[in-house]
Amino acid sequence: MKPKDLIIILGIIGIVLMMIIPVPIILIDILLILNISIALMILLVSMNTKEALDFSIFPSLLLITTLFRLALSISTTRSILQNAEAGEVIATFGSWVGGGEVVIGFIVFLILVVVQFIVITKGSERVAEVAARFTLDAMPGKQMSIDADLNSGLINEQQAKERRSKIEREADFYGAMDGAMKFVKGDAIATIIILIINLIGGFIVGMAMHGMPFAESLQTFSILTIGDGLVAQIPALLISTAAGLIVTRAASDGNLSEDVTGQLLKYPKMLYVAAATVAVLGLTPIGILVTWPFAGLLAFGAYTMQKKMVKRQEQEDLLVEEQQIEEVRSPESVISLLQVDPIEFEFGYGLIPLADTQQGGDLLDRIIMIRRQCALELGLVVPVIRIRDNIQLRPNEYVIKIKGNTVARGDLLLNHYLAMSPGFDDDSVVGIETTEPAFGLPAIWIDEAMKERAELSGYTVVDPPSVVATHLTEIVKRHAHELIGRQEAKMLVENVKESYPALIEELIPSILTIGDVQKVLAKLLKEKVSIRDLVTIFEALADHGHYTKDPDILTEYVRQALSRQITQQFAPGGDTLKVITVGPQLEKKIAESVQQTDQGSYIALDPVSTQQIYHKLNEHVNRQIQSGQQPIVLASPTIRMYLRQIIERTMQEVPVLSYSELEPSVEVQSVGVVNL
Repeated sequence: MKPKDLIIILGIIGIVLMMIIPVPIILIDILLILNISIALMILLVSMNTKEALDFSIFPSLLLITTLFRLALSISTTRSILQNAEAGEVIATFGSWVGGGEVVIGFIVFLILVVVQFIVITKGSERVAEVAARFTLDAMPGKQMSIDADLNSGLINEQQAKERRSKIEREADFYGAMDGAMKFVKGDAIATIIILIINLIGGFIVGMAMHGMPFAESLQTFSILTIGDGLVAQIPALLISTAAGLIVTRAASDGNLSEDVTGQLLKYPKMLYVAAATVAVLGLTPIGILVTWPFAGLLAFGAYTMQKKMVKRQEQEDLLVEEQQIEEVRSPESVISLLQVDPIEFEFGYGLIPLADTQQGGDLLDRIIMIRRQCALELGLVVPVIRIRDNIQLRPNEYVIKIKGNTVARGDLLLNHYLAMSPGFDDDSVVGIETTEPAFGLPAIWIDEAMKERAELSGYTVVDPPSVVATHLTEIVKRHAHELIGRQEAKMLVENVKESYPALIEELIPSILTIGDVQKVLAKLLKEKVSIRDLVTIFEALADHGHYTKDPDILTEYVRQALSRQITQQFAPGGDTLKVITVGPQLEKKIAESVQQTDQGSYIALDPVSTQQIYHKLNEHVNRQIQSGQQPIVLASPTIRMYLRQIIERTMQEVPVLSYSELEPSVEVQSVGVVNL
């Protein structure tokens, strides 16, 4: 056993023996001073703890100190009744506190008892009870929070074990404090009873056993009783205060002094208000001699604190600035610059009202509708469109970027309307000539006064926000195949998997990878075929993916599976489909020019034949456009994709279909044949 353990054991045994064995008066004085010192030390420790568990021994210490005070009270009571004295400490307290007046000392003692019993002890007991109840109620939630942090990887097993142990110790501590506060309450009651016993018993013993006169017995034993009560009550008051501090300081990051100075003195302006209030009180009969010095002290303290806060804020700003400079210098700061936005819309400062909602701009709402429209028409989740102003552009200019590269630009006049001719010009409609940005049609910018005349003349009149929205929509559709990568394809696959898990489990990854699926989806979008019907697309890929991994061939199979959708897209409502067909000589020429390699097949056509195809096809396409019809090229399934490869650079907007992609019920009418 260690020496300190032996001292604690002997000390507790000595406390019990003090209740039985008489103690010399000199030892009583020493023990009374020791009692006051221990109480003062407990109070100081409780003021400087940051958490209640830092003083977890407090409930046990509360029991020991209460027992020690009761043992001292019994020893002093025995000495008072036997010898009519109890040492210098008690005599000094009894005469000094009351100023030699027994009545005053008795009143002061009663006030101390009332303060401790009714105010401090009662309040601390209630706080300890509530804290214990809420701590126990919160234990399951805290345990679940620890388990969640452990499962998510925020903490390791050792940290989780430490947190659980802390929660258990908190519950034990507040539960013990709830019970220990009963000792303090009982000690206050015992002090009152001992006071009455000492006062009445001492008065009787003084006259009966010591032969004192009535007045002398009353004076002597009253002073000794009050001194004994004060010597016991002051340490009890200190420890009760310490108990109250322990249980009331729940949400604290520092000790008591740090919290008081950091929170109570946090607002210097309030000290100025307090100083002014105290100064005004000096104008009353209280007088300026008492109030104004204190008001000046408050004002000086507020001024000093304000200067310190300004200096501290400057230091913090300097530290933040240094950290930002250090972050810029670090290699990791460049990583954020590598991010490229999928779609960007930049505009000059003159077009800011388009995006500013406070100025009536509704561009953000229109972009939301564009994303919804593309989701319905193409089945594509368009990424977030980044909108920003660019001072390098002309005031009325805007550009649209795909992955950081400019793909389109245009000019707007905010206070004008864009009017497009119906096919014949009206000389009375005048404006600034321009080109419609989305489709490249000739148009003019007209003002508000010319709007009604243009509409009566058959012009199509649109406002600038609609021009931007139409242009942006067409650009998104035209470059949709660039916006779908492997991550976007995986998101679409996961969405289908929620409803069709068997299909996805069979297709990916046993038959095709996410990359293979992404290539097929991109090829469909490149020819403006909607991928909204992903189930049909994935079914076709699962059926034919066993035989080939070539994305071009897989795309042809998927297009055939989407025949109803493609037919409805180009011949809505069962209309007659007017097409430009490919002659047999050209089909044979293209079929013979197909080269097969390990990486796939491609068309190797001589330049003369390619130029002839462009020339012949361009004639038919222009004829269809002039007649107001959409040009559509129809070819056999074996050469469709190769013909598309030939014309996609010069005639990207012309769709190329195969016979297998059309429903048998649709009526097809040939309006021209392309041949060599």
